[in-house]
Amino acid sequence: MTAQTPPAPPFRDPHLPFAKRIDDLLARLTPDEKVSFLHQFAPAVQRLGIAAFRTGQEALHGVAWMGPATVFPQAVGLGATWNTDLVRRVGEAVSKEVRAMRARDDRVGLNVWAPTVNLLRHPLWGRNEEGYSEDPKLTSAIATAYTRGLRGDHPVYWRTAPVLKHWLAHNNETDRATSSSSVRPRVLHEYDLRAFRETVEAGAVAGVMPAYNLVNGRPNHVSPYLREQLRTWTDEELLVCSDAGAPSNLVDHEHYFATHEEATAAALLAGVDSFTDHGTDSSQIVARVQGALAQGLLTEADIDVAVRRQLSVRFRLGEFDPHAGPDAGPHASPDGGPDGDADGDAAPSSAGFAAFDTPAHRALAREAAEQAVVLLKNDGDLLPLAPDARIAVVGLLADECKLDWYSGTLIHRSTPLEGLYERFGAERVEFAEGVDRVRLRLTDGSFLHVPTAPEAADEARGAESALDPALLAGRTDLPPLTTSTTGTTGTEFALVDWGEGVLTLRAPDGRYLSVAEDGFVRAAADQPGGWVVQETFRLEPHENGHLLRHLGTGRHVSVAADGVKVAAENASIFELIIVERGTDAVARVAAAADAVLVVAGNDPHINGRETEDRTTLALPPHQERLLRAARAANPDTVLALVSSYPYAVDVARLPAVLWTAHGGQAAGTALARVLAGDFSPAGRLPQTWYASDADLPDLLDYDVLGARRTYLYFEGTPLFPFGHGLSYASFSYTDLATEVADGTLRVSFTVANTGDVTADEVAQLYGRAVEPSSVRPRRELLAHRRLTLRPGERTEVAFEVRLSAFEFWDVARNGWRLEGGAYEVLAGGSSEDIRLRTTVVLDGDPAAPRAVAFEHGLRAADFDEQSGIAIVDRTRTEGDAVTPEGDGPGELVYRDCDFGAGVTEVTVRMSGSGTLELSLDGGPVLAVLPLAEPTPDRYTYTSLTAGMVTEGVHDVRIRLRGPLRLAHVGFSG
Repeated sequence: MTAQTPPAPPFRDPHLPFAKRIDDLLARLTPDEKVSFLHQFAPAVQRLGIAAFRTGQEALHGVAWMGPATVFPQAVGLGATWNTDLVRRVGEAVSKEVRAMRARDDRVGLNVWAPTVNLLRHPLWGRNEEGYSEDPKLTSAIATAYTRGLRGDHPVYWRTAPVLKHWLAHNNETDRATSSSSVRPRVLHEYDLRAFRETVEAGAVAGVMPAYNLVNGRPNHVSPYLREQLRTWTDEELLVCSDAGAPSNLVDHEHYFATHEEATAAALLAGVDSFTDHGTDSSQIVARVQGALAQGLLTEADIDVAVRRQLSVRFRLGEFDPHAGPDAGPHASPDGGPDGDADGDAAPSSAGFAAFDTPAHRALAREAAEQAVVLLKNDGDLLPLAPDARIAVVGLLADECKLDWYSGTLIHRSTPLEGLYERFGAERVEFAEGVDRVRLRLTDGSFLHVPTAPEAADEARGAESALDPALLAGRTDLPPLTTSTTGTTGTEFALVDWGEGVLTLRAPDGRYLSVAEDGFVRAAADQPGGWVVQETFRLEPHENGHLLRHLGTGRHVSVAADGVKVAAENASIFELIIVERGTDAVARVAAAADAVLVVAGNDPHINGRETEDRTTLALPPHQERLLRAARAANPDTVLALVSSYPYAVDVARLPAVLWTAHGGQAAGTALARVLAGDFSPAGRLPQTWYASDADLPDLLDYDVLGARRTYLYFEGTPLFPFGHGLSYASFSYTDLATEVADGTLRVSFTVANTGDVTADEVAQLYGRAVEPSSVRPRRELLAHRRLTLRPGERTEVAFEVRLSAFEFWDVARNGWRLEGGAYEVLAGGSSEDIRLRTTVVLDGDPAAPRAVAFEHGLRAADFDEQSGIAIVDRTRTEGDAVTPEGDGPGELVYRDCDFGAGVTEVTVRMSGSGTLELSLDGGPVLAVLPLAEPTPDRYTYTSLTAGMVTEGVHDVRIRLRGPLRLAHVGFSG
């Protein structure tokens, strides 16, 4: 008698709906197994045949941290393409490479932490490169395209499961784990939430990752908006993954909770489903959850909710279907029934994507790099460059193809210099990097010297570099630096000055000086990099020379008997000997050329990156000197900025200026093709380029409405406006037509290529309220489309815009409102280059006074204007209050408050200590409410009442003095 194979459990049955399969699997897991799933590295459950699973695979612009991969332009560069179809194809390519890499390395995760949809509110944010745009509409359009590519187009199964970063209002690295973003309700709903909402509603998002910072005094990892907003936007089970170390930050840095058990329970109850903490060691998170269960802070039902969300993602990825792949049998359709298509509807299998770095992906990387180039200025006929031009290529970025923290390892590389060599021929191109060539001499007359690396070490370096150049900096098999013998001049270093006193030193063979764990200084790194950069130094004047401080360790370089190292004491004094100034080399090659290309910008690991904000918009002084030297030697100078963020540059005397984000593996080829005219540039700025630092608010001022910042509100003159970008062709806009029907504004117009080359144009549609009752955007992007047109070709562009796009968050009603009245509809080539305009009248709700008497009152955070105020948490779990910011008083204005037939007293809910003063319409103080005795803590509120007689409609003005919190103001009679 033969034994029969027992039937597969229901959770393995692909004919059942996912919900029933998840119910079955959840019921089979023990309580301890479910708790173990809450850590980022969920263990295997052998008895059920369930594999281990990890949340988190970085894939911002290609597969990161897992070795060689196709490297696409930085996210801000993808935003600059304004091309959703292109970005969707990039996402698709990345998802296929994730699957291909997982087929050979199961450490590669299918839950990808990308894209970043934080709005580029402030250009000094160190992670500007990770976002798409300062505008929520453009950001959501690009993010939706990328997530659709990452998800794939299978009706049931997902190729990868994208998680959006970083929820919420996160734009500063300075004190990022402890700072609070004060976000008024209008900014919250109209700006910060909007980029997440439209992308989630599009249906290709698996979840979100909360940010390190606090919003309105409450850590994002216990944000009520996860429940009140995010989870109401979709019927899908969304997975919320914590940021790395953030669960511990709730206690260790933010001191928001007294114990880790309280913090972990609060985060899980708020909606965090996967805890990224302590690396691969899950024991501490498991112990905290078990402790919270034992203390009654959590129930098993709470654990089930989080585990269910995790399992939902894993089922969508096809993990639990036994024959996933091109030969699999029928699989469930979206309604839960089998559809019988054995090939087209099979769950994805990593084995089905065995190849990456395909010709198609290489071509796509070049296409994306080309489309990301923005032509900022082009006076005269310098660009495109003449085919027979003799070109001088100069600058610190001229022969670089820089990677950032979230890049993969390059398989191919193309620098601007290499691109121009390829396009124009090496005989027509001269190069000067523009670095200062220096030697470092000690007080005894000897020089710093790089010894020759042993042949075996060189071979190892080559092999290792192919895997991951970042590994080189930590090597200890290379000899440390020494001092030269008497009578020699030591090693000549390339001193690269990145600004703010930060420099790198490069040996003649191209290796950067770096410090390994043993403290010795070696010429070991291909590029600066790593979480703590070990390749940056600072020269500090000392006596008759300089001390050389290593910034990674904070220690000075010291020459010892066993080699050069960094040490806490006995710092060596160096004399800096300039062999050649970079400006001299630049001037020399520039003078002999027909045209000069200055390639300037940033290294994404230096002076502006994750953990480090920039301090200025200015180009580093050394690069400014190189630009001036080139321009003085040759007026036909083109500036190409290759950077992760905007700069404030004097472009008045430059005939041509371009910008591109670091463009990945094809950056140089793409730039050369644009300069040669093989491809007409059509990138558009995804954020405002301000003219100076004076145009910027404080980095921690998140009130874009009150500060009048981003193109939506900025009233000054930008260096280059949002949406700006020029072309080698010209375009006309005609035939604007509009129609309002069925809750939709339909807009059409005609765009024609009036130039003599085929080129892309980005048609942009904006709207604005003509006579709003409150502050509204000067203009706001409604829609856009990137078009390719041949010379003389015309095409009609049509958009349908839901009238909800014209709504604003009415604090008086605590909800969205479409204000009736006239709205301008604007079409053109940028937010300032408006070619066509018309006015439509929309029906909506008229402005009305805010009812405040009796049961209504005022929620403190629903102000119309403020000065010196921060929004803070009313309780640890919900609600907002306001408090004076700093030592001075804070002032609040609530417009058009309707007291009806009259009130006779005011009651306020406050905590802390201090005084509230209330007046109407700028008149005398009518009520003073002192909170003389401090409340027991900031979350214990008390009510104070004072007489105040008034009726009709008035502006309420409140002044707060002292460390108090105001939650509510009520009026009664």
